[in-house]
Amino acid sequence: MHTLLFCFLLLNVSAQSVLNYNAQMAGVASSGDFSPFWLSANRNGISSLDNNWGYLRLGADGATALNGDWSLNYGADVVGGKNLSSDVFVHQAYADVSWRWLCLSVGKKQRAGELKNAALSTGALVESGNAAPIPQVRIEVPEYRDFFGTNGLFTLRGHIAYGFFTDGKWQRDWAAEATRYAENILYHSKSLFWKVGDESRFPLTYEGGVQFVSQFGGKMYNYMNQPGVDFENPVRLKDFFDVFLFSAGDANYSVYDQQNIVGNHIGSYHLSLKWAAENWSLRGYYEHMFEDHSGMFWEYGLWKDCLVGVELQLKKFKWIENVVVEYFNSRDQAGPVYNDTTDEIPDQISAVDDYFEHYSYPGWQQYGMIIGTPLITSSLYDNNHRLKIYNNRVEAFHLGFSGNPFEQLGYRALLTKSHNWGTYNSPYTALKGNLSALFELSYEPRWAEGFAASLSFAFDNGELYGNNRGVMLGIKKTGKFF
Repeated sequence: MHTLLFCFLLLNVSAQSVLNYNAQMAGVASSGDFSPFWLSANRNGISSLDNNWGYLRLGADGATALNGDWSLNYGADVVGGKNLSSDVFVHQAYADVSWRWLCLSVGKKQRAGELKNAALSTGALVESGNAAPIPQVRIEVPEYRDFFGTNGLFTLRGHIAYGFFTDGKWQRDWAAEATRYAENILYHSKSLFWKVGDESRFPLTYEGGVQFVSQFGGKMYNYMNQPGVDFENPVRLKDFFDVFLFSAGDANYSVYDQQNIVGNHIGSYHLSLKWAAENWSLRGYYEHMFEDHSGMFWEYGLWKDCLVGVELQLKKFKWIENVVVEYFNSRDQAGPVYNDTTDEIPDQISAVDDYFEHYSYPGWQQYGMIIGTPLITSSLYDNNHRLKIYNNRVEAFHLGFSGNPFEQLGYRALLTKSHNWGTYNSPYTALKGNLSALFELSYEPRWAEGFAASLSFAFDNGELYGNNRGVMLGIKKTGKFF
């Protein structure tokens, strides 16, 4: 079926087709307990915590204008490496079929976090680009579109997606004996974003939005860390609607999903205000994460958990072109008390949100890497090989800046200071601090078209990740087949 569809598309293409290729390789050498944080975080799962690791990545992507209002974008790449989650794996393989402003995206594709500078930010809270992409079928309006004739002053975009996690076998092999893991977990996400204003008419614009992600289905082994106890969630058409509508589970689900809702749900609110002048722009943004109604509304007081940032762009100052400053806090989690209604205590208290952790699923992560903000510690850092979130109460301050002081030479720098409390259920006995930094040089020589090289230095200092030092060298070649 897929072959027939591909042949049909080829027969209907116009002459407007582009096919690009890319090849890149990188290697890391480091010392300490782990590879430094900023050499492994926010790299879409192509990374490792080992001291020494590397990879070779080969790929192609293209775009084709089909008949009428139809277009096709596609891409794929394969990664082979040392000390990665697998020796060889398909990192991306996707096709995007678009009709006017509507797109059907099928496959495994890298996607950047919402309303963040992917190179300089710590990343969006819910989906940041920290973990490997999740294969999915996604119906979306990827670019802002005019809403009911407002002539571009009020525009909307959004998506609905279903997919599946690919790390079931990895979880089974990596998890310590008699500890929990899961296979065949399904994925669901949806979002709606809006923009008010038009920079071409007035420099002030506002963006806002809400996104939801969830895990459902799947089979849990050593369920709730009970050795030998397994539990499998149903996967029926009904369940796809239930997870979309945030419905409670029926008798086929655990008592917890019957009392609450089907699956593991996480969401966030986004706010952004930007002033775009001729030679500079300044944008402030705010993102608040929640796991249930206690964090969605102000039932438990004003939201204390958030990512607040400021991004400055200097369009004509090459030495420092972009600056990002961020503050992150996840310590509150709607408060330290949780209680489902009982005869003894009839009051419902839905705090202790326990970000990215779940009583059934082994956390909001893929191949042991947090899918959301990497400031919440990934399971891969646990030398005891437990698939759980053991540090999600964090306060962090972050600075990122970049520039291109010379035509062929650019740089970026990241500096992150965090304080870490563990979790409400398993707090650290003492506060753990951490300082992580990255300085990266990039070189694109005029004499070698399509070639680029990068050299990165990074370190960690503190009690959370230890004292680590490392260097990464990368080389990339891009070009066109036609």
